[in-house]
Amino acid sequence: MASLINCPHCGVRPKEEFSIRGASVARPAATAPDEDWNRYVFIRDNERGRIEEYWHHSAGCRRWLVVERSNVTHEVFSVTDAEDKAKEAAR
Repeated sequence: MASLINCPHCGVRPKEEFSIRGASVARPAATAPDEDWNRYVFIRDNERGRIEEYWHHSAGCRRWLVVERSNVTHEVFSVTDAEDKAKEAAR
């Protein structure tokens, strides 16, 4: 995996300062059928390529970040504050 992550708040930091907390997966609507919720919670495809994950800068600014990276080459394409990403999605 890439050894450096460019935190939007702290600058370039070693990856050991971060905790990976999981992939960014679209959540079903609250009224979705049980089958959709079952797939969301228990059955996920592990597709190869560019993915978004939630990372926590636990040894730095303690902010939640969305890291877009390749799960094949581990190349990091972008790092965005999770709050900014949520505001962008709400538009």
